[in-house]
Amino acid sequence: MAHRTKAPATLSGNGTNAGAASVAARLADDIRAGRLAPGARLPTHRALAARHGIAVATATGVYARLKAMGLAVGETGRGTFVRDRPSGDEWDPADEARAGAAAADLSFNHPAWPGQGEMLRDALRQLAAGGDLAALLHQQPPGGRRHDRAALRDFLAHARGIDADVENLFLVNGAQHGLDCVMGALLAPGDAVAADALTYPGFKMAARAHGLALHPIPALAEGPDLDALDALCRRHRIRALYAMPTLHNPLGWILNEAQRRRLVALARRHDLLIIEDGVYAHLAANAPAPLAARAPERTAYVSSLSKSLASGLRYGYVCVPPAVAGRVRAHIRASHWSLPTLVTALGTRWIADGTLARLEQRQRREARQRQHCARRVFQGMDPTPIAHPASLFLWLPLPPELRMDRIARVLAQRDIAVSKGEAYATTRHAPHALRLGLSSVPLVDLPDVLRTVRETIAGFPP
Repeated sequence: MAHRTKAPATLSGNGTNAGAASVAARLADDIRAGRLAPGARLPTHRALAARHGIAVATATGVYARLKAMGLAVGETGRGTFVRDRPSGDEWDPADEARAGAAAADLSFNHPAWPGQGEMLRDALRQLAAGGDLAALLHQQPPGGRRHDRAALRDFLAHARGIDADVENLFLVNGAQHGLDCVMGALLAPGDAVAADALTYPGFKMAARAHGLALHPIPALAEGPDLDALDALCRRHRIRALYAMPTLHNPLGWILNEAQRRRLVALARRHDLLIIEDGVYAHLAANAPAPLAARAPERTAYVSSLSKSLASGLRYGYVCVPPAVAGRVRAHIRASHWSLPTLVTALGTRWIADGTLARLEQRQRREARQRQHCARRVFQGMDPTPIAHPASLFLWLPLPPELRMDRIARVLAQRDIAVSKGEAYATTRHAPHALRLGLSSVPLVDLPDVLRTVRETIAGFPP
C-alpha cells in the first residue's frame, strides 16, 4: 500500500467564486430574514443567472453554497427549495426533536436493557474492591495499556475473526475518534476517498474536516456496485475506500463471500487503503469474515462498544496494518494523548468476564424482534422500507411528492426524532427518505411510535 507525505491544503479563488459568494450571501440574508419563506421554490439555475447577470455555472455554485449552509435543499426533477427549518451543516439528528422526556428518539441507537445501572454499580464495586485503585488515576500510554489491548485482541479473534497483534491495535475515544485518527494519520487534504452513495454521516463529517474529496459508489440491491467502483478507480486516483460490509448503515446489507473477495481484489489492484467500519457487525452472528481478516496489509478496522454496551462508554478501537501503526499511534497521541483509565478498566472487565459477549447475543435477539415489529407496522407501504432482519435501523423511502425535511419537522412536533436521508448522502442530490433507529424506544412503545410515523406520512398533503 503506497503512502505519501501530506501536502498543505491550498486555497484558490476567481471571479466565478466571488460572484457565487456574493449572490449566495444576499439569498442567505433573505432566507434568514424570512423574506424567502421556508419551503419556497427558488428560481431555476438559468433564471437565477439571468436575474443576477451571472453565468449558469456560477448560479450552480450559488445553490451549492446555500445547501452547504443548510439553507436550501435540492430535489431531483423538482428544483431547489428553502429548507423548512434552516440549520447548520453539522449533522445533529437529535435537534429534530423537541426537548422533553416524552420525545421518542428514532434518530439514534442507544443500547438499553433492564439492569444497566446495577451492572455499572457492580463493576464499580469490583474495581473499588480489588487491585491498585490509585492506578486508575494515572495516565495511560497513547492507544491504551497493553493488558487492555490484549483482552480486546482475544475478543476480536474469537468474536470477529480478526487476528490482531497488540502492537497494531489501539484504544480510542469511540469509533468516531478512530475514524478521525485513521484519516488524519494516513490521508492528506485533497485525497480522493470512495464511499457508498449512502453512508454513515459521521464519516462524512470527519472526511470534510480533513479536506478529503468523497466519490460516491452507486448502490445495488445487495451492496455497492463494484463495477462502478472499478471504473471510478480507473478515472480518478482514489486513495482509500470506506466500507461497511457487515450491516451497512443505513441500508443494512451484508456482503457475501464473492463480494468481499472482489472488493479486496479491487483494493489491491488500485492500491486502496480500506477503512472498514464494524460498529454494527456484532448483530450479524454468521456473517463472512471481515475485510480486515482478508486484507490485513491494507485495512484499518474501526469499531467500538457504543452500539453493544452503552453509547456513553466511548470505548473504541482501531486495528491497522503493521506498516502504518506508528503513524496512527502518533496521531492518537497528538489528538488526545490518553484515554480515561476508568472507562478502559470498565470496558476491559466487561470484555474479559463475558459480559460483552452475553449482551451482544441478547441484542441480536432483540434486533430481530424490533425488525419484526417494524415489518408488521410498515407492511404494504409504498415505497417499501429497506432493512436487514438483523439490524437495528431501517431506511424508509418517501413517496416522490413528499419532502423529507417537512415530514421530519411534523414528526418532531409530535415528539418523534428521525434522521433525514440528506445526512447520509454523498451524492449531489439526496433521496427523499428517513432513517429510523429502532433500539432507543422501549420495545413495548415501538409499535405505537412507528404507527405514528406511518400515519404522518400517509396523511401528509403533497
